[in-house]
Amino acid sequence: MSRIVQWMDRKLYPGYENRWDDQLLREEILKILQKDYTILDLGAGIGIVPLMDFRKRAARICGIDPDERVLENPYLDEAKVAVGESIPYPDTTFDLVFSDNVLEHLPDPEIVFHEVARVLKPGGKFLAKTPNRRHYVSLISRVSPHWFHQWINRLRGRASGDTFPTRYRVNTPKQIIRHAEKAGLRVHTVRLIEGRPEYMRMTALTYFWGWLYERLVNGLPFLGKFRVLLIAILEKPNE
Repeated sequence: MSRIVQWMDRKLYPGYENRWDDQLLREEILKILQKDYTILDLGAGIGIVPLMDFRKRAARICGIDPDERVLENPYLDEAKVAVGESIPYPDTTFDLVFSDNVLEHLPDPEIVFHEVARVLKPGGKFLAKTPNRRHYVSLISRVSPHWFHQWINRLRGRASGDTFPTRYRVNTPKQIIRHAEKAGLRVHTVRLIEGRPEYMRMTALTYFWGWLYERLVNGLPFLGKFRVLLIAILEKPNE
């Protein structure tokens, strides 16, 4: 990272840390999490995001992922190789389910939402962070090949093996609300957020355009639907 980009970080986004988006999800989870909770990390992966470490903050932390490396995830008490379309736990097991950058990869989100609703206890919550399909990063992703995504993420410090195909089938507020309601989940909040333009911090010039975009979508309400990030909080009604 060039010195100019570092200077722009300090001047334009002084309060931002790396993985600021994961920090937002963590803060929402910690508002809900209690020490006697059993929780599920849906799409836990190998554990490359330290902010998704909730050890000592919950009674039991489980995680599933189709990648066998989930068995090496140090943040989990129990890991299983599985997909969201068939969560290998009994009904009403979890007080809280969360997913960090997972919804954009789902081939069949309707089934996954029903599975999440099934394994949640009455009153349990599902928290999800995912990209907004209307943002320019998602638009570029949808029209570009997978190798291009891997190359961009390598520039950002992520290994190719940790970049997975995207589908964006439940990546707008309306899509999330529709799937939640069909699964019997109540919508608590769906927030659209734009922050530091992470994908544009490669050069000072790209950073400038990313900053200008951020100023526009945050400053003009009618452009708010083009913000980068969706954070949804859904709840299973009490029976």
